[in-house]
Formats: sequence, structure tokens, C-alpha cells
Amino acid sequence: MSSQLEHAARDLASAMAGRDLKARIALIEATVPGRLVFTTSLGIEDQALTHAVAMHKGRTEIVTLDTGRLYPETYDTWTETESAYGIRIRAYAPEREAEERFVAESGINGFRHSVAARQACCGFRKVEPLGRALAGAAGWLTGLRAGQSANRADTPLAEADEGRGLLKINPLADWSRADVERFVADNYVPYNVLHDRGFPSIGCAPCTRAIRVGEDERAGRWWWEQASKKECGLHVHAPEEQPPEERSPERNVAPGQEAAAFETTRTSNALEMAR
Repeated sequence: MSSQLEHAARDLASAMAGRDLKARIALIEATVPGRLVFTTSLGIEDQALTHAVAMHKGRTEIVTLDTGRLYPETYDTWTETESAYGIRIRAYAPEREAEERFVAESGINGFRHSVAARQACCGFRKVEPLGRALAGAAGWLTGLRAGQSANRADTPLAEADEGRGLLKINPLADWSRADVERFVADNYVPYNVLHDRGFPSIGCAPCTRAIRVGEDERAGRWWWEQASKKECGLHVHAPEEQPPEERSPERNVAPGQEAAAFETTRTSNALEMAR
């Protein structure tokens, strides 16, 4: 049996279809009661959405997850965006103790040791702060598009996030990359200059590279891992706490997911210190 949240998501998605972005934002604010939160990564999709939300001047809160490992260009985009729209984008940062513990145990770039280590890093830098950002929210707006990757191909305009007890709303789900770029150009929306340097998707600096010809838009994210593993946990319903035995950065290593050749592992560090 469908839940009330699922019914609401289907109704909202149906109502959003065929409307432009401005109308979609107005519809969301008019029909979703309670706190509305838009989490921006300051990438080009989110910049388009920020423009629409800021120009609507409604009640949607704009927040971001400041992982502490972002590109300088991303912080520049943050500053320029606040200045352009006369707004403040609230930051949610990692818990200090979790960050210090991870770096002490795994090294500053220890997330490359295994998928489990990378997921643990994403966990305290992004997933846990997201939980705080969405506490008490009725609706969560994102810049997800179905065309960003195979993993996101089924992204709807609105969906029920039963785990968090809210509506997850993706106003750009049916937009193409060209649609986004056209909107940003037509509306003089500030955007990250890394997009002009081959970065269609921009995350933490050590975990993002420019893509190669023929790669999908998110191929530059965690490029040392297999494509099927390339999500950080933000867009997984009802995120589950990992058992302690699964948190070790030495576990879950598969071909194509090993520490990068240029990365010094904890083992080699220990050998160096012993010499």
C-alpha cells in the first residue's frame, strides 16, 4: 500500500511536469507545508536552482555542506553567489571529533584506501551534516538530473524519502545539461569556473578530476573506483549506520578500487617511520 508521502510525491511530480523552473518553485512553496531546504553543492545545476529560489524570495532555505576539502574556486563561487543575490548560504560542517579521528587513523587522504574508507569520509563530511541540515524539514530540494549518470537515470521530479520522512524534490530532473547551461547563460547566473575546465561535476578537490571525452558527467568523481560505487550516500534513502567491522579502510577493496598508485598507504607510512 502506498504511503501518504508517496501519494504526495506523485501528485507534486505530476503538477510540476510541463512547468518552467520559476513556476515549479512557486508550486513547491505553495503546496508543500513545513520547512523547505535546498542543499546546494554550488555546481552549475544548483546555481540555476539557487537563482530560481533566490529570485522567488520565498521561504526555501539555501544551505550547503562545507566538507573542508572543497576547491578554492568553489568557495569563490559561494562568495560571488551571496553577493549577486544578497543572501547568505548557511554552511553545515563536519563534526570536529569525527574528522580528527578519521585523519589520525587513516591519513589525510585515507579515503583512497578502499570504498569503505571513502564512504566513511563522505559519511562524516557530508551525510551526517546533511542529517542536521534536514532535521525537521518537510521538503528537500536538490539539483539532481536524470542525465547526470546511469545511477541517476530514474530521478523523478519528486519522490518520497521515507527514511527521512520528507518529500525529496528534484526540480531539474528532466532537464538536460544543455538546458542548464542555457538557463545559466540567459540569466547571468554566476557559476564555478572549473566547469569551463572540463569539470561537469565538482565535489571535494581530492576526489574530483576533469572528465575525458566520452565519459559521463560524473566520471570524474571518485575516479579510482568502479562506476557502480560512485555515490556518497547523500542520495540514498534511509542511510544506514555501517557496522563497526565495515568501517575499516582496509575492507571491501575490489579490482579498480585499490589505493591509487600515487597514494601512500598506511602500511608504507608505517614502514617509513620504522626505518
